[in-house]
Order: sequence, then C-alpha cells, then structure tokens
Amino acid sequence: MKIMNQLTKPTADLAVFLLIFALLNEASSTTTKHYIVYMGEHSFSDSDSVISSNHEMLASITGSIPQAEDAAIHHYSKSFRGFSAILTPEQAQKLSETESVISVFESTAVPLHTTHSWEFLGINAIQELNQSMPDEPQSDVIVGVLDTGVWPESESFNDEGLGPIPKRFKGECIIGDQFTVQNCNRKIIGARYYYEGFEAEFGPLESRNRTFIRSVRDTEGHGTHVASTIAGSLVNNASLFGIAIGTARGGSPNARLAIYKPCWFSFCNGADVLSALDDAIEDGVDVISLSLGPPPTSYFSDVISIGSFHAFKKGILVSASAGNSGTPGTACNVPPWILTVAASSTDRELNSNVLLGNSKVLKGSSINSLKMETKSYGIITASAAAAKGVPARNASLCMINTLDPNLIKGKIVVCTAGDFTDARIRKSIVIRQGGGAGMILIDPIFANDVGFQFFTPTILIGETEAEVLFEYLNTTKNPTAKFYPTMTVLNTRPAPVMASFSSMGPNILTPEIIKPDITAPGVNILAAWSPLAVDAEGSVNYYIISGTSMSCPHISGVAAFIKSRRPAWSPSAIKSAIMTTATVMDNTWKLISKDPNGSPTTPFDYGSGHVNPLAALDPGLIYDFGPDDIIDFICTYGATAAQFRNLTTEPITCKNPPIPTYNLNYPSIGVTNMNGTVTVLRTATYWGHGSAVFTASVENPAGVEVFVKPNELMFKETGEKLSYEVEFTAYRTSNGSFVFGSIIWKNGAYKVRSPIGLNVTSI
Repeated sequence: MKIMNQLTKPTADLAVFLLIFALLNEASSTTTKHYIVYMGEHSFSDSDSVISSNHEMLASITGSIPQAEDAAIHHYSKSFRGFSAILTPEQAQKLSETESVISVFESTAVPLHTTHSWEFLGINAIQELNQSMPDEPQSDVIVGVLDTGVWPESESFNDEGLGPIPKRFKGECIIGDQFTVQNCNRKIIGARYYYEGFEAEFGPLESRNRTFIRSVRDTEGHGTHVASTIAGSLVNNASLFGIAIGTARGGSPNARLAIYKPCWFSFCNGADVLSALDDAIEDGVDVISLSLGPPPTSYFSDVISIGSFHAFKKGILVSASAGNSGTPGTACNVPPWILTVAASSTDRELNSNVLLGNSKVLKGSSINSLKMETKSYGIITASAAAAKGVPARNASLCMINTLDPNLIKGKIVVCTAGDFTDARIRKSIVIRQGGGAGMILIDPIFANDVGFQFFTPTILIGETEAEVLFEYLNTTKNPTAKFYPTMTVLNTRPAPVMASFSSMGPNILTPEIIKPDITAPGVNILAAWSPLAVDAEGSVNYYIISGTSMSCPHISGVAAFIKSRRPAWSPSAIKSAIMTTATVMDNTWKLISKDPNGSPTTPFDYGSGHVNPLAALDPGLIYDFGPDDIIDFICTYGATAAQFRNLTTEPITCKNPPIPTYNLNYPSIGVTNMNGTVTVLRTATYWGHGSAVFTASVENPAGVEVFVKPNELMFKETGEKLSYEVEFTAYRTSNGSFVFGSIIWKNGAYKVRSPIGLNVTSI
C-alpha cells in the first residue's frame, strides 16, 4: 500500500511528486500485486507460530512452503494478525475465501502529508506551569513517530536532563547502515525501519537512483522535522541562515521518541505502515503521530484506519494530518478514533519585499537565503520573453523550454503561478538555468501563506501587489527592481489564518463526524532537519517547511503534554479536551479567516478551532467514548459482518434500532439529511474541583432553532457524568450545503465549546 508523503509540504515540487508517483505505479503494474491479508486479533502465543501458520496458508495457494516464504513480505503478529504477500489477483481471491481470513485488500500508496510556533501557542505559560508542579511526571510519555526517520545527531535530540528509559517500553533500537545502538539515547529510545513492502512493489531502494540510507537515519528531513516539533529538546539560536531565529523546541520536550521509518522517497508503503503500527502498539507508546495518509476510501480497508483503531483500543491516541489538497471534501484520516489536524499560520511572517524603480515597495514573501547583489536589475515579464513558437500565455508560467535565455539573462523575470498543483519551485530552476537574476512569482494562492525555498532569488506576490507591478511595467520604458532580504516579522495580525493548502471537510465517509477536528500551526515552521536533505543552499541543520505534516506534530506534542499531566485520561478524553478548549477567534477578535484574501471559514476548515494547549489541560468538561461506542457507530454506518471483522473479531450484536451516528459522544455535533426536528444526545464528564454548575448558550445555525435540555448541568464532584439533549428544529432548508453554529457550556471558570454542522434537506 503506497502511502504518499503528506510530506505535506506544499513547498515540495508537486509536479515532480506526481511524476514520481506515476512512475512508481507504472513500475508496479505487473500480473502480481502486493496484498494485505488481514486476520484480526491473533490467538497465537508467539510470533514464530504466526509466521509458520501464515506460510502454511500461503503454501496452499502457491504450491509449496519455499514459494510461500518467497511471496510473504510482512507478518503481523503483535497487536493483530495477518501478513502481506506478492500475489496474483486469483490467489488473493482464493485467500479471501479462507475461513480464518477476514479480508484481503491491495497495499496502496500513502502520501507523507519551530522556533516561534510554540511561543504563539502559549508555551511560556506551560513552562511556568511545569516549574510550579515539579513533582509531577513529565518524561515517561512515549510518542511513536511514523515517517522518514530521524537525524539522531541533531541538537534537538540531546537527552540532557532525562531519566532512565521507561521500563514499560518494549521497543528496540534496530541497527542499520550508519546507525548503531549508540544513536539511540534517553530521548530517541526506539528505532525501527521497514522497506520490504516498498521493495516488493518497486524493486530495490538502490534502483531509485536517489540518496537513501538503509536504516532509521533520515535523508529527507521530513521525519526529523516532525519528531523535533513533537518532543525536541530546547536549542537556542536556531534559524535557517538567520531567518526565523529563536529557540527551537518541541511541544513536550521531556517526552521520549520511538521512531518508525516506513517511508522512502516521500512514499510510504501501506503494508510497511501497518507493520510499523503493529510494532508501535506493542512497544507501548502513548501517542502515535502520522504526518501521512491516503485519500479516504473506507474505514475497513485503509491501513491507517485499521491500525489506529487497534491503537485506540489499547488507549493510544493517534494524531494525523488532514492533508494538503486545500479543497472541500478532501480531508483524510477521518475516522472518529483519529484526531485529525488542519494547518494554520502563526503571528510571524517571513517578508521579502521588492523595491521598484519608481520607489514603490511590493510586499511579498519567500525565504531568500540565496545571495543576490543589493542592486537594481532589469525586469521582464515571462510572456515577453517567450521562446520562438511558444504562446505568451504558456511562457508566462515559466515552465521548461518556454523562455528565451537571451531575453531573461541577468534580469528579474515575472512569472505566473498556475493552479494548486503547479510546480512553483521548478520555475526557479528554469530561471536559473536561463541565466535570470531572480523571479517575481505572482501567486494568488500562496503569496501570503508559504515561504518557499527556491533555486534562484524569488519573491511571491499576490494579486493586489501584481496590479501595482504591472502599472509600473506598462508605464516605464526600462523598469528595474531590487530584492530585499527576508525579514522575520513578529506579532502580525490577523493570526492565526487558515492555510490555503489545508484539506477541508466535509468528511466524505461520515459527514456527521465533523472533520478536521482541530487546527494548529503548519505554515513556515522551523524545526530540525537532515543535513543530507540538500536544498538550494546546501546542507542545513534546521529548515522551514509548511503543511499539515507540520501542524500534526504540534497536536501530537500537545497530546503528549496532556498525557504527562493526566496519565489516566483516555484517547477520546484528551481529544475532547483539545477540541472543546480551542478558539475560533484570531488575535483581532474576529472569526479565523483563510488565505488567500481573508476568505470566510467554517468548522470544515478549522474543526473546533485553533488549539490552546494550556486550556486543554483543564477543560472543565470532557466528552468520552470508547471502543464499544465506536462499534455502535459502525453498526449505524451499515457495516457488513466482514467489514466489522476488519476492526474487531469480538462478537458483535448491533442494537435494534441502531444508535444514530450523530449520537456518538463526539466533542462536535453533526447531522446530515436532517428532516424537520432531530434530537441529539451527549454525555459530559466533569473535570474540576468541587461542585460546579454549567449553563448552556447557543449560536443557532441559519434556519434552525436549537434548544438544550436541560440548559443547566449541576455537578457535585469531579468524574460525575450528566447527559443532555440538543433539539434542532429547522424552519428552512440549507439548500444542499451545511449551516453552522455552536453550543457553549460556561460556569465562570470554564468555557466548553462544541461546533455544530447541519445539512437540512427538508422541514
């Protein structure tokens, strides 16, 4: 199963990525394919028995034990049972008919989807809290990170001040090329890597003709960046060539890291990912962080959905990125047992401005660490520099073989960005190869969103600035411009702003479960990097990238921090605390907007809102749910017996009538195909000191009246549970879309907010 990297950095050249993806798929289109044979919870006492039994089953269709051993790739023998193997479709069909086999599905691709960001989230207050509560455990929390590995020598992974490795940890430090047991320490306490699935489908890693190291050592940077954002130690004066300088740290710097590497060349093979999840659950991690994920297709054949449900059952919170598609209905990792993370900005901008020859300044953005003489250069539009026979419209995109080098040499070239997937970084290569001095890229999508690293000095501008630029170009015979170096600007407003690339709801599998769940910083995040992941300037130890891959580890770090203070809390309790204490207001006290141009937003953009780590530690009320509640949810979803067995082999008896999906005790409330009046149930658990009385207030969705019964909850002691009803009565339809509102429970000390999303089809 190929799980492409939501290396979720939209800063990656997406056109190159799509080309690689196509080539990989072409390489794998043979008569045999890589299948996962899933068999549910295992009943064997040791892994050798599982492997032997798997080989016997395979031999029944391959003809012999040796052939079975050759076909087998992975054996899942810890948290669940099964294997993956190279099979023909006919062999896969025969296995699916075997009594002990629950399901057989193809292994597919899963894409990989901070100096200031933690300060923006109020980390100073958290540090003060830690100092005021020195006796409470903080360093026994273990976060499992599935990604491209780690660069263990980074300062972010020093283990100074950490105690012994928690005795409950069952993981290993697996040696490999350029990685020994000495590369693990009291910070990086586990290291495993997986390549069998990738090689079974695409051939040896060496055949890719790209830099890699066959071990947990990271050559791409993505995994190192993610791990240091979650639990990196404090590193003073971290920066990228002086840009975004500050103290780099993780959200839970005292937490331990267990590194699992199923991803190579920005791809993660699904069977390898499932094997990594199997290990992480058995190793005893508390939180699993996944900055990767395939488009949503089913709860029952998605390896992340299946593996994360087993984690949920074991009390492990799974935090995962929502994806970088930037359009409605594209959010991935949407099961209710996963905490799904969108991406937004901080109050820091990386500004790179342009001084025109008429002394006007264009405000732009980029990460201009490349050397450029502080002088004025001539400017030419790419359409005016079209190569012979190339239409001006095509030339304006600055793609390969579209520009005349004689016309752009020594000049700043004005290029236009195409659609969301346009290869922005490749344009800079075209300008550089043609001898251009630099590039101004007119980019309505990312101009205020993402600081790219280009291969020639480049500044991104939006439509408003472009109008000023073209007015100058059209009225000046010999136009000139000068680039200013990138400036780090703090305390900008408004912030946060939703990133234009962040994938959006509705949840296409179950719209009643509002996704994403939460948003966190994911724009221009500085964190540790692999020096082998060479950029335009060469080797670096810290790097700036953007994506939901960057926001996800922020939430993983927050979850680890909460787990360290509230070790008895369930995954859903931690999830509820994070969601119900989030804010939907920016630092100008207006509703969070979205790039570009301050577009309006809804919970399908930001979920419950922007994370507030300190408030999440003391939420007041919690909406808890467990595996049995998920089974009730799946019953209502209409799952078949075979689909049920993909998640659990325990006997299932669905309630009759089934519990509506909107009655899962989720921290948000969603109803689809609403007809007239609907009543939703929720149960709140009090977490506080002494008795408390909470009163409900409501923001009505358009065309709907909301009544909360009772509208007052009187708790006598912490841990007490009280239920209430929310009655929705529609007086007009929502015309096929959703309308939004909220319920807030307040008592003076606490403010517990749940977003509402309703699709009203009739009244």
